[in-house]
Amino acid sequence: MISMRNVSKWYGEHRVLTDCSTEIGRGEVVVICGPSGSGKSTLIKTVNGLEPVQQGEIVVDGTSVAAPHARLQKLRARVGMVFQHFELFAHLNLRQNLTLAQVTVLHRSRDEASERARTLLQRVGLRAYEDRFPSQLSGGQQQRVAIARALSMDPVAMLFDEPTSALDPEMVNEVLDVMTGLAQEGMTMLCVTHEMGFARRVADRVVFMDQGAIIEDDSKDAFFDRPRSARARDFLSRILH
Repeated sequence: MISMRNVSKWYGEHRVLTDCSTEIGRGEVVVICGPSGSGKSTLIKTVNGLEPVQQGEIVVDGTSVAAPHARLQKLRARVGMVFQHFELFAHLNLRQNLTLAQVTVLHRSRDEASERARTLLQRVGLRAYEDRFPSQLSGGQQQRVAIARALSMDPVAMLFDEPTSALDPEMVNEVLDVMTGLAQEGMTMLCVTHEMGFARRVADRVVFMDQGAIIEDDSKDAFFDRPRSARARDFLSRILH
């Protein structure tokens, strides 16, 4: 589903990604972790072209992301992304947040889009809140709406960029439960997160990054039980403790 080969990126003379290569199969759940500033968020944003790269190849479901004439808008409609800070439209209620792109991008009728929106709000436990505005919800509820909005586009894969980092601790699990449900249903998922319990429970593989490079790319059991690099062992000892 997602192939990254020798991906490198610079901001000016500062190299933020160095020869990153990995493959995410259809239905696979891969967690990207590592210390702050290691390039995790930059890497995941290259998958749908939000961050352009200067070197390497990225292919998503047969589409070359870095190609000069890549139709990135079409690609982004098929690859859902959930950010740290929800990115909901404050002036629209929840139902409208979920229907706007369906109508304008997928050209669904308003009735069809509204029905899809209600189904997805039900799925994330917020059907009764469809007429409320984002400011009337908790952070965890807003993030669940953001996930539902991404799902409303019928994506072939989902990208999560630290979706729980801006939440109060008691709201984290309600978001992780929705993500766990998606994983169990076979959604292809690439997740940047520090939630190691989620990674142990749900991930098929773990990619560990440091200083812009992929240091380890292994099964979750191998990564947690037998990390190969001293850097990964140090990271796990700190974050698990």
